[in-house]
Parts: sequence; structure tokens; C-alpha cells
Amino acid sequence: MKKILLITVTLLLAKPVGAQWKPAGDKIKTKWAEMIDPTNVLEEYPRPIMKRSQWKNLNGLWDYSIQDYGKTMPEKYDGKILVPFAVESSLSGVMKDVGEHKELWYETNFIVPNNWGNKNILLHFGAVDWKADFWLNDIKIGSHTGGYSPFSFDITPFLDGKSQKLVVRVWDPSSDGPQPRGKQIKNPHGIWYTPVTGIWQTVWIEPVNKKSVSDLTITPDLDHNKLNVRAETTGVSYGDILEITVFDGTKRIKNVKGAVGENIEINLDNPKLWSPESPFLYNTTIKLLSGNKTVDEVKSYFAMRKISSKRDENGIVRMQLNNKDYFQFGPLDQGWWPDGLYTAPTDEALKYDIVKTKELGFNMIRKHVKVEPARWYTHCDQLGVLVWQDMPNGDQGPGWQMRSFYKGNEISRTKSSKQIYKKEWEEIIDYLQPYPSIVVWVPFNESWGQFDTVEITEWTKKLDPSRLINSASGGNHFPTGDILDLHNYPDPNLFLYDANRVTVLGEYGGIGLPLEGHLWKTDKNWGYVQFKNSEETTAKYVEYAKKLGGLVKTGFSAAVYTQTTDVEGEINGFMTYDRKIDKMNIAKVRQANEAVIQMLQK
Repeated sequence: MKKILLITVTLLLAKPVGAQWKPAGDKIKTKWAEMIDPTNVLEEYPRPIMKRSQWKNLNGLWDYSIQDYGKTMPEKYDGKILVPFAVESSLSGVMKDVGEHKELWYETNFIVPNNWGNKNILLHFGAVDWKADFWLNDIKIGSHTGGYSPFSFDITPFLDGKSQKLVVRVWDPSSDGPQPRGKQIKNPHGIWYTPVTGIWQTVWIEPVNKKSVSDLTITPDLDHNKLNVRAETTGVSYGDILEITVFDGTKRIKNVKGAVGENIEINLDNPKLWSPESPFLYNTTIKLLSGNKTVDEVKSYFAMRKISSKRDENGIVRMQLNNKDYFQFGPLDQGWWPDGLYTAPTDEALKYDIVKTKELGFNMIRKHVKVEPARWYTHCDQLGVLVWQDMPNGDQGPGWQMRSFYKGNEISRTKSSKQIYKKEWEEIIDYLQPYPSIVVWVPFNESWGQFDTVEITEWTKKLDPSRLINSASGGNHFPTGDILDLHNYPDPNLFLYDANRVTVLGEYGGIGLPLEGHLWKTDKNWGYVQFKNSEETTAKYVEYAKKLGGLVKTGFSAAVYTQTTDVEGEINGFMTYDRKIDKMNIAKVRQANEAVIQMLQK
């Protein structure tokens, strides 16, 4: 009888993990918010371009505390936060501001699986905004600055006992600092949005041998029908070898070996090309061999595609895909979520916007002043979408001019601010280099934080010569890079033209339609032009598309429409912010978009 009573009391006192969490606040939410299981958050493998068979997800409910800047590790925490959702977001379960005078602390405990044996254990963070310090079992193991790139620690020497205690401290000055932050601002309004502080991508651990592959650089060379692969490695010895096997589906077509540290060339006979119309991906297995024994193995993929520019028969410099003129057309995609802010509620949600972009008849996405988790780029690779990748804005902006050639204004950033920019941009490029969907790098947007434009452009090109560089999207033009990028709202307008570079319309549109019940704000919603219903909005979109089509023949080689979804106070998306309503007629938009794209094929 006593045993039965004890069990009953224990069950009553035990509070389910899920009961400790619920979304905070009363803002609109996506349908995926209802699908979140706090014991199994974003369970998909986070790095599909370099996949191992074993890993463990550390996402879930952690302890958190918001303290004054400079205080010591908390003795008591404020409550639970759902990682990896930023503390300001609804899905974190907290929804509190932090700011430059506070610090955000996290604590969790995890167990390393017993079957990982004598492996080294790597602790990975997808992204943490902005400056973070880390302790494992009360020993400080490292720090990191930068809100958009992944990083990791080898925590093997610091493991102690069965359960490991991880503590993280984050400081993020948001718009009070010079660091890249995109659209984040401490007082959100208009086109500026809620700050994002702390962990906002998956945290995970994986086991590796002492000799292992740590990074991949994958570059297709379509003109010579070959692929160049270089692998960064850890702990290797002279004589260790990399073996790369290429598969067409499940059929093995190539097997090549090379010494570690060397560029490995893989020749492909009549390669299958990747394009938005036919996004074919080759699969690969990469093995690290030491003494003829496999000590590490990762799975990856690649695409054979080429992005370039060339003058056409009319003397216009055109973007080319796989050595053919190709008009790139897509939406400005900011990647914000009403419930998760920077973080999509689920992987299905992360993929949804890309699927919708394809349904709308687009072949490109401009990822605007934000960097996404690795899985987003893999979805683009698999679905067939070209990507222009912006560097997130930071620091301040000079006076912005957009209608003159080569009269760009620049700010004088401090040495520290320049170093922050270059460190983060280089890390972003290194992180995203293997993803074939990315075809354009955009170092600056609308003058924000723009400095040393020619130098930064040339440096970016040196970091990755395989892609085009759009130096200054929207204005403050300099005679550098591959692209002249114009912005014009609301309608398309070719008011400048460069006879020696590709000319594109980097932003236009912004047709607004506020829909009650799907608004982040009840007042002061914003769009360049606003209409009252879907029919009017669609008609105006089609009108603009027809005008754009006429400008393709006279000079435009790409265009970007603003935007994929509403975002906070902006109501100019194809979809509402909660993704529950399509605000235009999808079939009519698709027909109009396909007509524009086909202008270069006529």
C-alpha cells in the first residue's frame, strides 16, 4: 500500500516537460507553432552538406536569466527558454527584451551517448547573436562573435562524469553597436524589426575520430567538365588520403583519391547540369584514409552549374547560367517569422517559403540582409532556386544617392567596425561556399555601413571567384564588381544602364494589402502602395510585370520584387506574415512571372 501511495505522489509532482513551455504573447502565429514539441525541436540533421551518421540534438528547454551587464554567473535562473528560439520571440516562451545593458545567460545539462566510445566530441552552434562565452563543467572553453555563421568547440578535454553542464552568456548591443544585424533595431518601426538576441539556430554534438574532416570547399568547373574539392582536416598526418566517390542517384560513377591538403579534381563525362528547371544534384561520399583504414566519412552533394556574364548580340551584358543568357527573377526574402523571429518554427516551415516562391513562377530568391540555417540552402539546392546572398547590414549609413554613376558615398568606419565586418563576411562566405544555389554575393545594400567599396568587392571576389559580386545594391555606385543594381519603388524603371556590367533591378514593387486578423500591428502598417483586395493587388502586380518585361529587352538582366511575406509592420508580401493567406492570385502571378523570364529566350 505504501509503494502505491509513493508512486501516486511522484506522478502528481512530476511535471511534463511540455507543460513547462508555451508560446509567449498574443501576436499572430503560423500554423507550425502548434506542431512544436519542446522535447524534439528542429530534429533534422542541421548540416546536410557534410553529414555524419551519428549526432545528438541539444535543442529544448534550457534555464535562462537576463542580468545586468558584467555580473557573474547566475545563482538562480529566471525560468525556462526553448532553444533555439531567440529570447525576444514568442516561441522561446519568454518574449523579453535584453539590450546592450543586459546579458542573457543559458544553462543546460546533457549526456554524451555511451556508444560514442573514445571519439572526440564536437559541440556545434548554428548561430548565436552576437557575442557569446561558453563554459563546460564550470571551465571556460571559448568565445565567439558574429550572429550569422556556425562555429564549434572540441569539448573532449572538458567532459566530466556522466552529465555535462553547459553555460552560455550572450551580449548583443543590437542597433546600439556597429556589428552586422540586418533589420534588427531596439525600437521596431516601419521597415525595422524586433531585435534577436542569443541562440537562434540548432545546438548539437557529434563524435569524430582524432583525424577528421572539418570543412569542405566545392567548386564546379563547367567549362572543363570537372569538380574541384578541397577538404579541411584535423589531426592528420603526412600520407593520409582523401577518397571521394561520386554517385548519380545510387549509381557509382567516379572514385578519386588525393593527399590531404590538396585540391582534388574530379572529371565528369557529359555532366548533368543543375538549373531551376532541372535541379540535379550528384551525391558524394568523402572518406579520410589513414594507413588504408577509414578514420572518417561524411556524405555530401554538389551540382554542376556555372554563373557568369557575357555581352549578347545587342551589346547588352547579360547574366548567364550554364553559358546561356538567363533572366533571374525572384522575391526579396527576409526570412522573418511572427512566432520565431529569425527562426522558422519547423523545417517544413523553413521550406515552405521556397516552395511558394517556385509556385509563383520565380527562379531566384534574394536573401535580404540575413543568413539562413544550412538546411534552407539545401532546400534551395534541391528545389532549384538561385540565391543572391546579402551581407547583413551593420554600423551606420552615409547619405544615399541612387541615380548617379560612380558618385557613391562611404562612411568612415572605425578599425574595430571594419574588422567585425570583414571577419563576419568571410565566415559567411566560407560557410555558404559549397551550396550551388548561391550565385551572387551582395556586400552592401542601400549604402548601409558601406565603406571601402572597391576594396571589399575585390576581396570578396578573391574569397570566391566562382560567383558574381553585386557590390552595392540600390545605390552608392562605384566602378567595381559585376553588377549595377537599381532600386525603384513602386514600379520598374530603368533609369541607369551600364554598358560594361550586368544591369539589374535589385528591388521594386512593395504592393501592400493589409488583411485584418493576420497583422502584426493594428496600426501604422506600411507599404509603398496599398490596395483593398486581392483582385486590385494582383492586377497592379501584373501591370508592373508587363512593364518589367518591356525593360528586359532594353537592359535588365534580373529583377527582385518586394517581397515574399509581410514582416511585422510591412504589409507588402505575397503572403501574410503568418503564411495563412496568399494575398494575390497565384496562377496569374505565375503566368506574369514566366512571361518576364521568357523574354530573354524569345
